[in-house]
This record gives sequence, structure tokens and C-alpha cells, in this order.
Amino acid sequence: MSHGHSHDDDDHHDHHHHHDNHYSDMQARVKALETLLTEKGLIDPAAIDRIVETYETKVGPRNGAQVVAKAWSDPDFADWLRRDATAAIASLGFTGRQGEHMRAVFNTPETHNLIVCTLCSCYPWAVLGLPPVWYKAPAYRSRAVIDPRGVLAEFGLALPQETKIRVWDSTAELRYLVIPERPAGSEGMDEAALADLVSRDAMIGTALAKAPGAAL
Repeated sequence: MSHGHSHDDDDHHDHHHHHDNHYSDMQARVKALETLLTEKGLIDPAAIDRIVETYETKVGPRNGAQVVAKAWSDPDFADWLRRDATAAIASLGFTGRQGEHMRAVFNTPETHNLIVCTLCSCYPWAVLGLPPVWYKAPAYRSRAVIDPRGVLAEFGLALPQETKIRVWDSTAELRYLVIPERPAGSEGMDEAALADLVSRDAMIGTALAKAPGAAL
């Protein structure tokens, strides 16, 4: 398998491993390390809080959701996004580290896209913020390619058997953004309201866009 290519789900595999999204031990270790470094005067907790706030409110899934909402609302922008995602996304002001080279992949009734980084944890920070813990976990990184349908089912997403699943393997040079299908009943909604329907997981491919009324 070459890093940076897509993989289609044509076969079904029987695996008995479980996709673990909870890493409380790791979180505890990180907290202990932060406390130790703070006590030694090596880091400033307030500075860390500002960095976290930046990624949560300025550099994060809200940015990607705006990209998706504009693609849903503006056919010309959607076409631009297909042809040159880097430039189209940058036109909305979303650029920066790990977002220099982007490709948008569009879900359709026939094909569902899923993003993974099998070698490490390459991730489009400019539009999705910091990667979730499970995205970096070896279980996800290996099984997303081997058994994508099973992995999606563990996230609560059961796709019809006739839907093809295409897995895109991110690299340090190229990162991907899934454009989920626009949900039924969202006609007439403005871009701000549409963005509320788009979650981080939907832009990775482990979820669908929310139905109107479910975005709370």
C-alpha cells in the first residue's frame, strides 16, 4: 500500500478487534506531565489555554464546516473546491500549518469517503483543528484501510452494502477534507445554519451531516 492513495472497500473481513476511542490513561499522563512542567516553571498554563482556545474557536472544525456549507450553497465554489481545494479553502481565510496542500473529496449516494493517515497522524489543522485521539490510534490507522465498513459501524454509521467506501490516506504533502452529502430538508437554510449541520467527524468520514433540527 502506498501512502497517499485511496483504497476502495470491495471485500468484507471478519475482525475481532475493537476500535477504542477512550484513552484515559494517556490523558492522565499528559496532565501529570503538564503539572510537572508547570511546577518547574518550564511552561505557562495560561499560554497553553490560549493555544487550545485558538484551535477550538479559530482553527478548528468550525472552519471546515464553513467550507462545506459554502460548497453546498454555491455550485461555483463547489466546482472550485473539486479542482483546487487549497486555493478555494484559502479564499475563505483558512490557511496555515498542515493545510498547505488540500484535496476535497465529495460523498455521493454511491460513494462514501473516509480519511486516515496510516503512517502517523497527518491531519488538516486549518480546517479541522487538532486531531481527535482516536484518529492517531494504531487501531484506527490500520483498520480503516483493512475493514472500513466495520470501523464505520463502530462509530454508529451503518452504510448500505451497495455504497462503496473509498479510503484516502493522508500524507505530509497532501491532506483531505470530506464534503458530506447535504441532508434532506436543508433547502432554504443560509450558510451559517448549514454549517451547524456539519461535524468534525462528518468531515473525516466517520459520520454523516446532521439532519435539520438535530444540530444542537
